[in-house]
This record gives sequence, C-alpha cells and structure tokens, in this order.
Amino acid sequence: MLVLAVLATAQQPDETLRKAITLHQAGDFTAAIPLYRTYLKVHPNSPEVLSNLGAALAHQGEYAEAIADYAQALKLQPSNPQARANLALAYYKTGDIPQARTEFEKARQLMPSNQQVEFLLADCEIRLGDNKSAIAILTPWESKLPDDQGLNYLLGTALLADGQTERGSQVIDRVLRHGESAEARLLMGTQKLNVRDYAGARTEIEEAIKLNPKLPEAHASLGLALMSVGDYENASRSFHDELAIDPQNYTATFQLGVLAARDLHPEEARSWYEHSLKERPGDLNSRYELARLDLAAGKVDQARVALEQLVKEVPSFIAAHVNLATIYYRLKRKEDGDREREIVRKLTAEAQAKEPAASPSPARVK
Repeated sequence: MLVLAVLATAQQPDETLRKAITLHQAGDFTAAIPLYRTYLKVHPNSPEVLSNLGAALAHQGEYAEAIADYAQALKLQPSNPQARANLALAYYKTGDIPQARTEFEKARQLMPSNQQVEFLLADCEIRLGDNKSAIAILTPWESKLPDDQGLNYLLGTALLADGQTERGSQVIDRVLRHGESAEARLLMGTQKLNVRDYAGARTEIEEAIKLNPKLPEAHASLGLALMSVGDYENASRSFHDELAIDPQNYTATFQLGVLAARDLHPEEARSWYEHSLKERPGDLNSRYELARLDLAAGKVDQARVALEQLVKEVPSFIAAHVNLATIYYRLKRKEDGDREREIVRKLTAEAQAKEPAASPSPARVK
C-alpha cells in the first residue's frame, strides 16, 4: 500500500518523491527504488517513504533489504499497521515462519479482522504445527465466507491435522462443491492418511500432484503414505521433491531424519532434525529424536537432560519416559528408573483404556 499522504500534506511536494510514487503505482519498481533512496538521503526519517521503499524492494524479491527498511519505518512509527503487515509478509516470503508469525500477530492487533493478515497468520500456525490456534483464527470466518476456497483449504488442513475428522470432512465437502482440484484431492488424501488407508491416500495425493506438481505439502504427504507401506526409497524421493518446492518444509526435513536414522546414518539424521527444529523451534519430536541419537552415541547425561525437560513439558510423552527409565537404570539410579517405569505403566493403561486398539507407546507427539 502506497502512502500518498506524504504528497498531500507537503506544501511543495518533492519532485523526486512524486516520480518515485508514480513509477511505483505503474509497477516500475526498478525505476522507483533509486528515487526513493535519493529522497531518503535528504529525509531519512520518513516512515512512509521507508515503507514504500520496502514494498518496492519486496516486489523485486529483495526481501532482506525490504525487511531492514520496514524495521526502520517501524522504529519511527511503531503503530504503522501496513508497515507491520508488510514486514510480516516479507518474513513469510523468505520462509522465516516463526518470525512471520510474530509480526502477523502484531499486525493483527493493529488491523483487527483483516482477512489477509488473519489467513496468513493461520497458515503460519499450521506450518508451525499449532493447528488449534489456526482453527481458532479461521473459525469466525466460516459463516462470513463459506465458499472461500482459500479459507476452506486452510481450515480443512488444520482440522485434519488436529484429528477433527468429522468437521474436516464437512469442510472438504465445501471444497468439492467447486469441482475437482489439487487442493481437494490433497485434503482427501490427508483424511485417508489419518484413518490409515495408505493405498487410498497415495491414490488421492498422486492425483493432486498430477493436477498441481508444485502444491505445497503434497509431496511430503505422499512421502508419509509411502513410508507407511515400507517404500522408503520412494518416500525419500518424495520428501526431497517437497524440499525442492519448499526448503523449509517441516514434515520433509523431520522424516528424512527418521529415514537417515533408520539407515544407521546418525550424523545425517542429526542434521535433518536440527533443520526441522529451525522450522519449528522447540519441536518436541525433533528434540526427542536428538536425545535418542545422543543416547545411542553414549552421550547419556546429555540425553538425560533433554528427556527430563521433555517429560516436564509433556508429562504424557510415553516414549520419552521409556528412554528416561533406561538412562536411569544405566546410571544405577534404580529408584528413579522404577519411578519412570511406573509412570509408563500408568500412561500405557490410560492409553489402552481410551483407545484399546491403538499402540500403547506412540513415538511421536502431536
């Protein structure tokens, strides 16, 4: 968004700035950028012009410079909503999703009920694994925009990832009303993954990829379906295909770590898990797998500290308790080992009571 007020309020608008804005409005960002910079040499403390320069740079894909200009504009005018939203969008475009979420949250406070800000914030939450937050953001829009495909796709993705299959199916139906699409196929494939129909999931996801080979998450989801039937070679290929589209994809980086660990390549696995932690800071699953690598490498005390922190944060994390018990027994701390073993027994019984057919010791935390 351009800030025309700079011209309107000045008694004798600077001709350089006038030309820059005219060129910007015409889409000639290459010509507008040096003119903005020329103006800023004389008036360096103009938040509006700094924001305009950031927008022009972002259009050219120069996100690092755009971020610097937006940040400077916000130092001068912290409550500037458009600069804040543009800063968030620049971080989003660079793949820095944690920082984008932080900035979109700030923009949301300045721009309540702004559709673009809320949808992009919800997408950040989904990418960071916080599906409940995404659902909370998107749900109020359901009644306002029941046929909005972008909304339905985001909401359906979050609901299915959160295990809300019934409500997710209702959203998928709304997507399907508009005919076949890659997004609809991917949602259907995700739904089948959730109920362990791996063959059906593979069929749906492969159709999604045929319709849109660059659809985000499609190759990663196909990799999950292939892993589930033991086709590890093609699963690895699918995860790498996903990373060619989105180098920051959490599912692909984490699962490549799982595959590397399975193939007894611990250093490669560690590299992938550390990568996935960058995409989801504090991710429980990546931290757990890193602790397991430490334990296997003989770094017992390092693994102990990590696992103790995990069970403190998530007391129901059965697999972490199992490994912690192993460590305590190895350290001759029988009383602590017995305590952890009793915790595992109780948690396993509770899990079996809630879902008798399920495995009592899930290795992952959702």
